[in-house]
Amino acid sequence: MSAKLYNVAVVGATGAVGEEMIKILAQRNFPINEIKLLASSRSAGINIDFMGEQCVVEELTTDSFSGVDIALFSAGAIRSREFARVAVDAGAVVVDNSSAFRNDPEVPLIVPEVNGHSVGRHNGIIANPNCATIQMVLVLKPLHDIARVKRVVVSTYQSVSGAGKQAINELSEQTRQVFSMQDINPVKFPYQIAFNCIPHIDVFDDTGYTNEELKMVNETKKIMEDYSIELTATTVRVPIFYCHCESVNLEFEKPLSADQAKTILSSSQGIEVVDNTEHFKYPMAIDAAGKDLVYVGRIRDDNTVENGLNLWVVADNIRKGAALNAVQIAEKLTEE
Repeated sequence: MSAKLYNVAVVGATGAVGEEMIKILAQRNFPINEIKLLASSRSAGINIDFMGEQCVVEELTTDSFSGVDIALFSAGAIRSREFARVAVDAGAVVVDNSSAFRNDPEVPLIVPEVNGHSVGRHNGIIANPNCATIQMVLVLKPLHDIARVKRVVVSTYQSVSGAGKQAINELSEQTRQVFSMQDINPVKFPYQIAFNCIPHIDVFDDTGYTNEELKMVNETKKIMEDYSIELTATTVRVPIFYCHCESVNLEFEKPLSADQAKTILSSSQGIEVVDNTEHFKYPMAIDAAGKDLVYVGRIRDDNTVENGLNLWVVADNIRKGAALNAVQIAEKLTEE
């Protein structure tokens, strides 16, 4: 990383991802000269600790980005569309965690371990992919390089933290209400999430797929730089607080055994293989929470198709699925 120090802004500093970005910047000793914490007027004035100092959250305005070198956005697509270009015009490079620019052909969509070479192609904005996409492509890429992925069928089991702080609070409160035999009135989700699974994340389109499912399809092809990959997804919200889990079925162009896949993934950056069924060792959300790695296990041959594998992939959606990936992109920027 460069010895130069940078002025960094975190937009959405009081949200679940924004708070994690601040922690990770400190944990990874990012070369910061000054940090500016930005949020809505509701959060302005709140103090947040950064490396032992109390930083005051400022209201996000069009004047917020003077002198900022790198702006990490995690305030939703509406705010990103409103303020990202403002930040760029002020001289900052924006790393945006929302869906606002992911499909823009002029905006790189980056997972550093997969396509970090594309960071330098930005015109001021770099998009951070969807959390469920990030953990999957990290596992796909080293296998794709060897045998080329032909088709993917993925089913996700996504924690409530992917829907923000309100969703975390709703699961906590509903759990209490269930045990107290109280009535439950869902707010963040269309149905009770406590002790339930909801096969519906984001809005449906006229084909019956949700935007979350289509994000995985479109983003995977862009990140992998291979639009010939066929992918279909089913995304499900489950009643856990942190970590997304994914059942991934792969079909390759070339033969690739489960043992070969384990060897390849074991030596791949950002991945840890946890796969010993004899001793019931496989990735679980309770073990991955708070961790930076993507965990993969239950690696086994799919004998119903030629050159098929099944995988189970787990990662902390707030860290690698959002905040950490954004900070890693910023680190790549300092190397450019």
